[in-house]
Amino acid sequence: MEEQTALIAGEGSLPVEIASRLTDRGRPPVVYSIRENVGALSRYALDVVNITKPDFGFTIKDMRKHGVKNVIMAGTVSKTLIFKPSLFDLTTQRFLAGLLFRDDHSLLGAIVDFLEKEGFHVLSYRDIVPDLLAKSGHIAGRRPTKEELDDAEYGFSICKAVVPLSFGQTVITHKRSVVAVEAMEGTDATLLRAGSLCKGGVVAKMMRLDQDERYDIPTVGPETLYHMAQAKLTCLALHAGWTLIVEPEKFRKAAEEKNISVIGVEVCRSL
Repeated sequence: MEEQTALIAGEGSLPVEIASRLTDRGRPPVVYSIRENVGALSRYALDVVNITKPDFGFTIKDMRKHGVKNVIMAGTVSKTLIFKPSLFDLTTQRFLAGLLFRDDHSLLGAIVDFLEKEGFHVLSYRDIVPDLLAKSGHIAGRRPTKEELDDAEYGFSICKAVVPLSFGQTVITHKRSVVAVEAMEGTDATLLRAGSLCKGGVVAKMMRLDQDERYDIPTVGPETLYHMAQAKLTCLALHAGWTLIVEPEKFRKAAEEKNISVIGVEVCRSL
């Protein structure tokens, strides 16, 4: 008998894609939804449990009730939640109080450790959706210009410096100047902030080189390109093999429509 899997699902289409693939394999997950709307996820779930606020105590107890052995975490969750302790149950409050650092890497890593100490096996979803990983070279839209390639190279050099500090997964450069760096606000807000500062620019998106692939794999989709077009950013450079492209057909169509160049860049995984 297959071990039961739970999918802790944030916003975005990635959790839907993962749930769909698990269902196709005959292993529909129990979905713990921290989304505003469950939407299409319900089609691929053995059961849906809505979590209206961070509640580790309830979630652990309910996963055991459902016989869950494996856990996958996917989707976007607002990082500003850590500033709202009144929303948390006592177990979650104690968990947060025990953290020395609360950056993305430390927080997500601690959650994985917490789940595994509770007896669950946290799985990577990278192998569930390997076809969504960005390839090296030209991916979609028009071919990049020489200036865009130069800015992409410069952008990744900045990412390599700041991502180990647990911010800067997305960096926007223009004419070899740093326009914006992603922090807690998320990618979309960073793109729009860059657009308020200049017209034109390259978006570099990179996974931390020592990142645990069970969580926080960079993800882009059609909405990324729509926000780039709104901000008048012209090229998207992705960490090849370590960035997911959701809704790939819509993504390619959006790149063509918005005249945005999308490329995959090889980045050495060794530090």
